[in-house]
Amino acid sequence: MLRLAFRTLRLRKGGFIGTFIAVFFGALIVASCGGLMETGIRANAEPQRLAAAPIVVTGGQTFALPKEDPATLDADDKRKFEDARLPERVRLDTGLVSRLRSVPGVSDVVGEVSFPLATGGQPAFGHAWDSAALTPYALVAGTAPGAGEIVVESKSGLKPGDRVEIAAHGKSEAFRVAGVAGAPRPITQAAVFFSAADAARLSGYPGKADAIGVFTKPGADVEAVQAKVAEVATGANVLSGIDRGVAEFPEADSSGTNLIVIAGVAGGLSVMVAMFVVASTLSLSTQQRSRELALMRAIGTTPRQLRRMVLGEALAVGLLATALAAVLGPFLGEWLFGQLVENGVAPAVLRFYQGWLPAVVGAGAAMLAVFIAAFVAGRRAGKIRPTEALAEAAVTRRWLTPTRFVVAALCFGGGTALGIVTVAVMTGPIAASTAGPAVILWALGVAMITPGAAKMMTAILQWPMRLLGGIDARLAVLNTRAGIVRAAGAVTPIMLAVGIATANIYLQTTQQELANQAFTEDVRADAVIGSAAGGLSPDLVQRIQAVPGVAGASEYVTSSVFLEAPYDSSDEGRPAIGLTASGAGATIDTKVTQGDLKALTGRTIALPDVYAKDFARGVGDTVSLRLGDGTPVDVEVVAVTSQRRGFESLLLPADLLAPHTTAGLAPQMLVRATPDVEPAALTERLREATAGLPVSVGDRGALIAAHDKDQAVGAWVNYLLVGMIIAYTVISVANTLVMATVRRRREFGLQRLTGSTRAQVLRMAGFEGGLVALIGIVLGTVVSAGAIVPFCLVAADSLLPMGSPLIYLTIIGLAAALALVATLVPAWAATRGPAVDAATSGSD
Repeated sequence: MLRLAFRTLRLRKGGFIGTFIAVFFGALIVASCGGLMETGIRANAEPQRLAAAPIVVTGGQTFALPKEDPATLDADDKRKFEDARLPERVRLDTGLVSRLRSVPGVSDVVGEVSFPLATGGQPAFGHAWDSAALTPYALVAGTAPGAGEIVVESKSGLKPGDRVEIAAHGKSEAFRVAGVAGAPRPITQAAVFFSAADAARLSGYPGKADAIGVFTKPGADVEAVQAKVAEVATGANVLSGIDRGVAEFPEADSSGTNLIVIAGVAGGLSVMVAMFVVASTLSLSTQQRSRELALMRAIGTTPRQLRRMVLGEALAVGLLATALAAVLGPFLGEWLFGQLVENGVAPAVLRFYQGWLPAVVGAGAAMLAVFIAAFVAGRRAGKIRPTEALAEAAVTRRWLTPTRFVVAALCFGGGTALGIVTVAVMTGPIAASTAGPAVILWALGVAMITPGAAKMMTAILQWPMRLLGGIDARLAVLNTRAGIVRAAGAVTPIMLAVGIATANIYLQTTQQELANQAFTEDVRADAVIGSAAGGLSPDLVQRIQAVPGVAGASEYVTSSVFLEAPYDSSDEGRPAIGLTASGAGATIDTKVTQGDLKALTGRTIALPDVYAKDFARGVGDTVSLRLGDGTPVDVEVVAVTSQRRGFESLLLPADLLAPHTTAGLAPQMLVRATPDVEPAALTERLREATAGLPVSVGDRGALIAAHDKDQAVGAWVNYLLVGMIIAYTVISVANTLVMATVRRRREFGLQRLTGSTRAQVLRMAGFEGGLVALIGIVLGTVVSAGAIVPFCLVAADSLLPMGSPLIYLTIIGLAAALALVATLVPAWAATRGPAVDAATSGSD
């Protein structure tokens, strides 16, 4: 039977091509997402400035987060803890440098200090000159820097003796160029070298190092030395090989985690869609040759032989498709990675990987879909008794099997349960974490009962269609009802495309709009001062508050902190905002229900009321935090605030939070105007007051635009991934409809012989395509509503999502246009030539 299966493929080009397309694109998307996941797991970036040191030591960026209340835990039981990633750079004590020099096999140890600066308006990073050996940089002119001097790169165009204005750590200072140095390899980040004392002063972290480079003695075993270094540098990360790149580019590590999540969500969703698309395509292909299969059963072919033939055909097509997808997958994966880099989601220094494993996973997922779909199709064909086979082949009516019923019931039950959880338990934008999976469950459930739903909707829509289209529409309705299982094969991918696109896009637009509303409601600033060199000087607040027309000014710092006591099992890092107490009340619009924000000084905190209630903490109580760089601190509650649900932030003094961020200083300052001063006038006054300082002054619009840009990055990722899946389902819609229409050439020929004109046949086909599109659109809308409505009730207190209605109109317009084109074009091709030739031809 397998030999027969291979022979029949030559005569079934339509079904072969349709199945090939469905399997190929499914495997291609999964394989490309696998490449993104492998890149995220490896999170490798080639070291540049630290390339000369075989071993690099950095601060540990994780800490042990308890899974249970620490009061009941044994600290030595590692199973009760998990690693939580700290959002800010953890620096090392420079005292570690001298201790590492005594490690056997170590020849030299060099500490690395790195801080952002601006020179001539161009961004760069400052370093101590002794760390030049880590690259290594070598002088090509001049001498090493002394106090008040710098060494610049040869590509800077400067020469020894030049005077340069350097903006760093919130201040500007003039330095003399002492020398010019060159590196043996391209360096992404421009470097400026200072004396050790100047570098420590300008970095803002004296006695600290961002990384430590360890050089080994000639002939020493690097791995052995690395192990000994790890024993001395307890709690630090000791890196070698390509892993050293993470020490230089810490964003590569965090971006790797993001890539894993992106690839996992997109790949998983693609697998689910591919399962249904491939199953739908194979089911349609099997139905189209049901007469052939019925005749084979009637002449004595056993059910087992029939199943083997159908399965063999499908697997042969699947193997060809997955083999081609495995070859092209890396190209799509690299293109997707390039798009993520271009839009700021992943750093350019991250190395893209696409090994053999993603190709195997993509091929395996596609072949599994083929096997399941072919097994179900072959099993159904083999179960029909020979005496019933020919009658069944004429018009396929049976569709509701026990398996379909059970799967549909489970999916609808799961979708309903997620909807209840969304409404009853979730708050704010986190409700999307349950609303998203609900889309898939509703889509799977509807896909299981699509024939029945399509039949019911056809019965409802037949009257308006007959009224609008006359005899042609009536024939279209009769044809659709007679071939309802065939029509359902085309409805399913339309439903998937409309449902998934509508739900995911409107979930994203609603989240984005809610975030923007929360930000604009909370921030009352009329102007914003930004840093051009790594942060604002802490004494700038007093200077700005003295400007006429300023009602209040506050530093604005953002980070994430962990709540250690009281214990909260759901804590994965909470957003925190650092403010200056004297200007906090004027620049933010947070309602204070207890206490006073003016008391937000020293080691204090303002808790959102929902946290205060959950943790039974009020004014005067103490909570324990772990700041972004891992520093533990106990703070006193001095205020309780009422904030928008789902967008709550802990409020801390700026001078407490800022030193524990990577920059070490506040990146922005919010300024509020007095009632008698216009915002535009305030902006001009601030520009005059900050003239000569390394800062930029913008109005409220600039602040909101910057926030919108941050939100847009996350939105773009979602749109890209949804776009990939929608593109696949669109291809599947066209594929399915073309297959279904081309196979009807003989039917169209007979219809023309009985008196219909070619134009009437095409109008009938157009009404059929429109009816299929309408059914798919309605079902897809129902699927999306199952996720959107619960989410919007919780997050926006509305039944409708936030976002332009044009999004939905565009989605359904594209679905309808695609269905009509994919029906009419092949129908036009199938009705060319004499009707008698079409009526007497085969169906392929």
